[in-house]
Order: sequence, then structure tokens, then C-alpha cells
Amino acid sequence: MASLFVEQGAAMETKISTFHIPPASMSSFDILSVVSFIFIYRRILDPLVARFRMKSKGITELQRMGIGLVLAIIAMVSAGLVEIFRLKYAIKEEKNCSRCEGTSSLSIFWQVPQYVLIGASEVFMYVGQLEFFNSQAPDGLKSFGSALCMTSISLGNYVSSLLVAIVMKISTRNEGMLGWIPGNLNKGHLDRFYFLLAALTAADLVLYIAMARWYKYVKFQGNNIEEGNNTEENSELYV
Repeated sequence: MASLFVEQGAAMETKISTFHIPPASMSSFDILSVVSFIFIYRRILDPLVARFRMKSKGITELQRMGIGLVLAIIAMVSAGLVEIFRLKYAIKEEKNCSRCEGTSSLSIFWQVPQYVLIGASEVFMYVGQLEFFNSQAPDGLKSFGSALCMTSISLGNYVSSLLVAIVMKISTRNEGMLGWIPGNLNKGHLDRFYFLLAALTAADLVLYIAMARWYKYVKFQGNNIEEGNNTEENSELYV
């Protein structure tokens, strides 16, 4: 989001009358989405689910992370569809218009849904992940659990960069091909990259569901873990 979404927005119509909208400022919709969905989850969604299930707890951390992955898939599909329409309304290069290269007449506000979906995904995924690590670690290891969460995000950023490099290496293998993400997006296929991300996230979701169904929550009492026969009584499968 921090790079490709901005690059995509820069190749769209960014003017309202004489006012220019900086493409990077569209991330404000991500922030607004995070704030809104935190409120919606805490005050509306979770109480409704808890009342429906007649339990004190509504959506579990594992379920929230699964929802986050689903929303991430939808966000990538949305970004891919926006790119298809952006290419459809791409401005053809003109000899006397150096600024027309790689642009489109499609408004940048078409990016709003993908930013909102990413924000919602972050609420369910990252917040759920932090709470999961904190609740499933004993008191002396809670900070270590938070560190694991941050490490996973860092590794994700590294793998994202690696994925872009691999895609560009493969898509430019034949001579004369500019690849999926060239400098001039009108000559590339950024939509295919977004759909690739959606497919990879879908595969991740399948693996995640299998692992989540296998996992059993552990309930801690103070600093000690119930052992022996009590372990089964204090463990519950929520997914």
C-alpha cells in the first residue's frame, strides 16, 4: 500500500478544479477506516456476535485474523479492478504533452474502497494478532509475543519487496517486455500483480484456517498453566 497504491494514484486524475490531490494523502482514508472499524468492532460487531452466540466473548482472535485475511483479498481484487479501469481510461501519449505519459483520466477517488478495505483488514489482523500473542503467552513472555507480532510485519515487508523483484525479473525475461510494474504504468500490468497478491493471500488463508482449526486456546491462571487433566478443561477450540 505504501508504494504501489501511491504509484497507482499518481497515474490517475488527481485534480479537482485547480486543486491537486497528493497521491500519498489518500492513505488518510486508511487511517479513517482503522479508526471507524475499531469503533464498529468494539461497540457494534463484537457485542452482537457475543449476544448471538450467548457467550461473554464475541469474535475470537483467530477468527478476527481470518476475517482480516479475507478483507485483504477483497482489497487486492478491488485494487486490480481499479487498475483495469485506469488502463481503460489511460491518456495516450501526445508529442506536445510530456505530463500525459503514464496518466489516466480516471479519478483518484476510485482508490478509496481499496484503502478502506486495507484499513479494515489491519484492524482485524494486526489488533487480533497482538491480542492473540498477549493472551496466549504467560506473563513473563508477553513482550516476547508482541515482538513476534512486529517481526512478522517486518518479514512481510521484506517478502513484499522480494516478490516485486521476482515478478519484475520474470515479467521482463523476454527482450522488449517492460514487465508488470514499469515506470510508465500504462505500458504495464499492475492489475496482474494485484491479482497475484490476492491469489497468494487466498492460499495463505487456506493454510491459516487449517492451522487455526488445529490450535487450541490455553487459559492461564496467574503465572501458572493448568497441567494434567485440567489442561483439556482449560483449552477450548474457538474456530
